[in-house]
Amino acid sequence: MKPTVYLETSIIGYLAALPSRDLLTAAHQQVTHTWWHTRRSIFDLFVSQLVLDECAAGDVEAATRRALFLADLPLLDIGSEVTDLALHLVQTVPLQPRVAADALHIALAARHGIDYLLTWNCAHIANAELRPRINRACVAKGYAPPVLCTPEELIGGYSNE
Repeated sequence: MKPTVYLETSIIGYLAALPSRDLLTAAHQQVTHTWWHTRRSIFDLFVSQLVLDECAAGDVEAATRRALFLADLPLLDIGSEVTDLALHLVQTVPLQPRVAADALHIALAARHGIDYLLTWNCAHIANAELRPRINRACVAKGYAPPVLCTPEELIGGYSNE
């Protein structure tokens, strides 16, 4: 059985974006493409309706490019257990209510037993200061927290051979 990865919206955004002139963003785009082309095959990938909705927003041409990367990826269900855990994360981490979607991404991965949540959102998801609180909040509700990481962190070191 392959390790599982939930792809948060920022990953699809970096994959589908036109090359950036900003050096850090361009580097993130390159790392994301490297992960996608060299590492994704060793994982089972998942998204959610939330990712589909976020990727469909905005510029039509960009949304079309994002949709190509989402084709055929299985969806994780957003049920009451997910929304309850997301609310718990907002209240106990605490996360600002304006980033409730970020809490929902974390809750989706935790509720469905996903190994890794892959993101470039280092403000509210893959944040070293928040990780211990996110982990405690998930465990308090009976869920194993996913590893919250960037493609750079998931690009090497694992081999299933």
